[in-house]
Amino acid sequence: MSTWNIDGAHSEIGFKVKHLMVSTVKGFFGGFSGTMTSDDDSLTNAKVSFEADVASINTKNEGRDGHLKGADFFDADKFPKITFVSTAFAKKPDDNFTVTGDFTMKGVTKSIELNAVLNGTTKGMDSKRVMSFDIEGMINRMDYGVSWNSVIETGGVAVSPEVWISANVELIEE
Repeated sequence: MSTWNIDGAHSEIGFKVKHLMVSTVKGFFGGFSGTMTSDDDSLTNAKVSFEADVASINTKNEGRDGHLKGADFFDADKFPKITFVSTAFAKKPDDNFTVTGDFTMKGVTKSIELNAVLNGTTKGMDSKRVMSFDIEGMINRMDYGVSWNSVIETGGVAVSPEVWISANVELIEE
């Protein structure tokens, strides 16, 4: 059994969402941790667990970050973590995988599917094995009670319900 931990110094957990129906706002979580375990290098039975600290959200705008941490969006005081626990890790062609799991945000848990691309495995500077993935998927924030919005003059909404999740993670074998 191999256990791999996310290297926070070499990983990024981000998201993007349409704003005013025409532009894209990007953000990331500065505080996060995660683990992957697997019986072998095929990863077909891998188990993944992950959590992000909601209070570490950063969109490069303090006012917006404060609003996102508040009750209109994440309600970080009441729901300080966003979590993901895999239920399946399926191999696809080449170095692609589908990762299915329970995603919990603002106290609501739903099953989601993420696409993962294995970038490779190598030895790190300390001779430990290192593995890297690019991961992406989409959720509807309304499904999790993150429903604040405002209708704009042109008839659209200020913030899209669809949120694209992206992660570039480097894992170190323990």
